[in-house]
Amino acid sequence: GYARADIYEYVDKNGVHHFTNVPTDSRYRLIIKGRVRVDREFSDFDPIIYRVSKRYRLDSHLVRAIIKAESDFDPQAVSYKGALGLMQLMPYTARDLRIFNPLDPQQNIMGGIRYLKQLLARFDGNIPLALAAYNAGPDQVNRYNGIPPFEETRRFVDRVLKFYRQYKTNIEQF
Repeated sequence: GYARADIYEYVDKNGVHHFTNVPTDSRYRLIIKGRVRVDREFSDFDPIIYRVSKRYRLDSHLVRAIIKAESDFDPQAVSYKGALGLMQLMPYTARDLRIFNPLDPQQNIMGGIRYLKQLLARFDGNIPLALAAYNAGPDQVNRYNGIPPFEETRRFVDRVLKFYRQYKTNIEQF
């Protein structure tokens, strides 16, 4: 569902811009008619996402965007390649991260965040490269010296970045 997220503004006699979502003065004029998407699909996982993201100093919106793109918040998701859970960890990656039940949401999110943190460190904080490595593997990113020319990987990076922007702003214009 959606909640209203209209933004109003007025400029006072000193040229100062005032913004609000609750206009309490007749001088306010609607400048953005918006709505906030209220997605219940991932709310069950928010506490885990926030807690673990904070622990590893990662933006929880980025983690949420990866989960949306990878599994659409289905903790039992299994890809045709065998990737498991919310963050679609490959079994060997999960093992390397000491995640023993990748279908457990808490373990999966912990492992996915640890892996993402490693990739961000390896690629100097470059989010698109880290996402490409998350999808195709870091060796492929090194091999192509950038995002590999794989349709699936390019689509994944674009989708995650799109969701990331949406979650960061959380306002849809209409």
